Amino acid sequence: EAEVSKIVKSKQKFERLVLTKGEALDMFAGNPFKEQIISTKIPDGTRTTVYRCGDLVDLCRGPHVPNTGRIKAFAATRHSATNWLGDTENDSLQRMYGISFPDKKMLKVWKENQEKAKERDHRRIATKQDLVMFHELSAGSAFWLPHGTRIYNKLIGFIKEHYWKRGYDEIITPNIYNLDLWHQSGHALHYKDAMFCFDVEGKEWAMKPMNCPGHCLLFAGKIRSYRDLPLRLADFGVLHRNELSGALSGLTRVRRFQQDDAHIYCREDQIETEVIGSLEFMKSVYDTFGMTYKLELSTRPKKALGEKELWDKAEAALARAMDSFAGKGGWRENPGDGAFYGPKIDIKVMDAMERVHQCATVQLDFQLPIRFNLQYNTGSTEKGNEFARPVMIHRAMLGSVERMFAVLCEHYGGKWPFWLSPRQVMIIPVHKDWNDYCQEVRDKLHNEGFYADVDLSKAKFPKKVRTAQIDQYNFQLVVGGEEVKNGTVNIRTRENKVEGEKKVDDLIAYLKELRAERA
Repeated sequence: EAEVSKIVKSKQKFERLVLTKGEALDMFAGNPFKEQIISTKIPDGTRTTVYRCGDLVDLCRGPHVPNTGRIKAFAATRHSATNWLGDTENDSLQRMYGISFPDKKMLKVWKENQEKAKERDHRRIATKQDLVMFHELSAGSAFWLPHGTRIYNKLIGFIKEHYWKRGYDEIITPNIYNLDLWHQSGHALHYKDAMFCFDVEGKEWAMKPMNCPGHCLLFAGKIRSYRDLPLRLADFGVLHRNELSGALSGLTRVRRFQQDDAHIYCREDQIETEVIGSLEFMKSVYDTFGMTYKLELSTRPKKALGEKELWDKAEAALARAMDSFAGKGGWRENPGDGAFYGPKIDIKVMDAMERVHQCATVQLDFQLPIRFNLQYNTGSTEKGNEFARPVMIHRAMLGSVERMFAVLCEHYGGKWPFWLSPRQVMIIPVHKDWNDYCQEVRDKLHNEGFYADVDLSKAKFPKKVRTAQIDQYNFQLVVGGEEVKNGTVNIRTRENKVEGEKKVDDLIAYLKELRAERA
């Protein structure tokens, strides 16, 4: 930080230089890391940019501030060991992290938010609440402990309820495929390094990293009619991606995960309606979580596949759908950032600390239906028009369930709302004489589908209450002689608010309301 302070005071300029590939190799001769980047990332016959700042010259796209004097606040945040290109077989390097601001107050706010983020770190909370564990013998794959599994299953069940109401059909597809499938889909060309591949009787197979090619096989498994469309297929299949060990991070970057993955096959004239339906689905989900969002339309990239006319029609359909859903001006365009196979709607979700997460997505795909020769019977008798190609919509609301779990864990700070909580009710007897009654109440709650426990430990009453609150039980039900006599419990909340005495049946009715309302 002291060195950066000197550089800031000297107001060193950032100068942009454009070099040919050969000039760049000459400039960085003797630096094997830069030489490798230039040789592999810069096509022959093209140019790249470097920036000079004082006596430092480095590869960079830019842009930068005009000079270092614009930096009014700086903090060196952390350092870590890493390997070149994230590969443990490569040289070991040190990575230094820092952040700068044009205002000292902004740095102060950032530091305060960082402290809050540490407290809310999902890895810390998941360990403290016994939700998830990891082991080096299966790095990047979570072990879901009983209480974590409760939340995981609740999230999946929540989405499945929406599927039932919104006309989706759930399917189950294989986890492993002959690699020929991924050659046909095009994924092998761009994605094979991120796949777990292995030999089966002399042929190369792989664990699936996504569901879409398998869904195309299912669609093509029978003759489809225009009456079948839209066909909404949902799949919670287990996916595996061969992430480098250095890139793994808690539940946000894993090797084994599940998605609330669905693909909608529809006619071109149904695109707008289906996209609006997907956006309404998304809104309902994130309203329930208490999270806000922003919409972006990512349009045709330079390396797009397919006719421009088809892209224009698809982008126009998405724009109309977004206007209908969010109103004109309720979204922004992100030019050139669409997927190579079609335009997409990026949904940026904000959590309680106003951090942005990319979770939900809606994407159009023209290429997989072509690659798998998907078609449906149009019902037309006109020669040449008997069959047509469906449009494929990729959509996810949670995205990876693992990642969404991490996002929600930090969004709620470990204080899970009642409907999602893995510890809903703790029943606390004032004296051991009331243990049997407490167990009866617990059994009633359990039979109604609530997560209820009884503290039968020898700890004193105040400690039992405090322990239940620290463990994030939404309610503590205190039981003494009077409650046993009246067939009641005395209710306290997680925030230590005393709500008073209530009949057990009335309590159950109240908890059912909370669960139904997803409070």
